[in-house]
Amino acid sequence: MSKKLVAYFSATGVTANVARQLAEACHADLYEIKPQVPYTKADLDWKDKNSRSTIEMANLVSRPAIADRNANIAAYDVIFVGFPIWWYVAPTIINTFLESYNFAGKKIVLFATSGGSGFGKTVENLKGSVDASATIIEGKILSGPQTLENLKSWVDSLGL
Repeated sequence: MSKKLVAYFSATGVTANVARQLAEACHADLYEIKPQVPYTKADLDWKDKNSRSTIEMANLVSRPAIADRNANIAAYDVIFVGFPIWWYVAPTIINTFLESYNFAGKKIVLFATSGGSGFGKTVENLKGSVDASATIIEGKILSGPQTLENLKSWVDSLGL
């Protein structure tokens, strides 16, 4: 049986709720990816071309600082990485997280929350942030209410 971690970034709490449920469903440890500077409501205003999130997402090399590097990635075989979809991809803070640790040989399963869009080019955009021996699995959009049974069924279907 593999040791699992659910690591997540949540700007408004939606992804955090799903991550907690997922960790419970697959008996995983939980780790929050926190920005060094928390996002405000104004930072998240995607309609404002000068908002922090808009500026970060317009710059593919943007790497918002994370608050800590305390995740013990070496202790896990499978790492679920969760985030809200921003501009059809993962927020660039996910690249920061992935580039902060050694994921060589790890299985990374993505999950996301979204108001309606899919993963887009998320996997493609994240591959360069991890060792080539890491496997990134697109995973699933987990928007709306989730049940532990459905989450467990999804995790079981991955065969991890």
